[in-house]
Amino acid sequence: MADMLRFVERPQAYPAKREAEARADDFREIVERYAVQSAEDQSARCSQCGVPYCSVHCPLHNHIPDWLRLTAEGRLREAYELSNATSTMPEICGRICPQDRLCEGNCVIEFTGHGAVTIGSVEKFITDKAWEEGWVEPLVPGPARGQSVGVIGAGPAGLSAAEYLRGHGYEVHVYDRHDRAGGLLTYGIPGFKLEKPVVTRRVERLKAGGIVFHEGFAVGEDATLDELRGRHDAILIATGVYKARAIDVGGHDAAGVVAALDYLTASNRKSFGDRVPEFEDGSLNAAGKDVVVIGGGDTAMDCVRTAIRQGARSVKCLYRRDRANMPGSQREVANAEEEGVEFVWLSAPASFIEDGGRVTHVRANRMRLGSADASGRRTPEIDPGAAEDMPADLVVKALGFDAEDLPHLWDAPELGVTRWGTVLVDAKTLMTSLDGVFAAGDIVRGASLVVWAIRDGRDVSAAMHQYLKTKAANAKVAA
Repeated sequence: MADMLRFVERPQAYPAKREAEARADDFREIVERYAVQSAEDQSARCSQCGVPYCSVHCPLHNHIPDWLRLTAEGRLREAYELSNATSTMPEICGRICPQDRLCEGNCVIEFTGHGAVTIGSVEKFITDKAWEEGWVEPLVPGPARGQSVGVIGAGPAGLSAAEYLRGHGYEVHVYDRHDRAGGLLTYGIPGFKLEKPVVTRRVERLKAGGIVFHEGFAVGEDATLDELRGRHDAILIATGVYKARAIDVGGHDAAGVVAALDYLTASNRKSFGDRVPEFEDGSLNAAGKDVVVIGGGDTAMDCVRTAIRQGARSVKCLYRRDRANMPGSQREVANAEEEGVEFVWLSAPASFIEDGGRVTHVRANRMRLGSADASGRRTPEIDPGAAEDMPADLVVKALGFDAEDLPHLWDAPELGVTRWGTVLVDAKTLMTSLDGVFAAGDIVRGASLVVWAIRDGRDVSAAMHQYLKTKAANAKVAA
């Protein structure tokens, strides 16, 4: 058995990052992988708490201390299997979860000043090792139940639910409007955080397990929701939220003012080798431009760091609050600063100045933090004084995402939604206002984290399994 609690004598050590100058030239992941000995040594720092706050604050409630102990003992296959028991995508969570706000941020030894256990890096290591060694088992469907499920959306919530439902023996069809599965994992997150083969191998495993993918399939165009309900015994809505939040200032419709997801999708498509006319003509390409990104979340960080890699002349990030109050990961801010991004704190756009219909500058108001709102967060307000004009050939709006109008798009006016457009579900059954139609992920909770989408997919698959078993039993009685 490994000698744990080594955090006093053994310092925290994350895997090495590539030098900023080198990594800013490509879209490879910026962090190297642990060697086996390093992973074991860092895992042995775990204090094996009686109350594991890391697990408590993980949305998936991963058995973190247990697989850290197994890793420290060199029992890597067992560590992987335990990690995989609660998560369908552990190596993806290891790469993109904000561990500093979740498991590592709540590590007990972090509070002692010794530095948290490097949980995310170990999680990534043991699962990548599992893929290399052939420990990742194929998806084996359960005994056929004679019932089928349609999943709308091939993002993390939909893929997670599809995997569990296939394991229960259902025929599973996944419908997605994009030409590749993965949702934001594929098109919204840059390769320097999540290289695309990591996503592709997960999708290929699901396809090999008999899950049928209908890519390039837009519900509302290729079929209505009612038509899909007629094909399947149950439906899961897991579309995510893709509608960019608007910014109501002068010049917002000028050429060169673009939405974050359009910008990131174009970049990711280019990385796949696709032909992307909007990239080729410069509309969604930062090369040689003064770029201003508006927003302070992780999407904004993805945009500024993408612009650096595309060869922008300058990259500024405007955020209306200060550094301490920004919603994005502080690690991402540090990575962006290392790569040459300039952060303009307490700053918000007043207008976009244009010439001939094309943006040339951002006029920014200085802001200050006023009194706290109902959530306890101090509200930003304009600080009287001169506004500042910043050169900008490309402005990227990264202000968050809202739900699309699914009842209208899908010709399903009876689908219940909230005033924000997210789909209403029963808190216990996770079913929508339509019988046999469930929903999960961001389309229910609003824009959130990938790990929450995976958790929601796991939860809704259990609820759907219960519904389908009851439906089959009732049909047998009726017959």
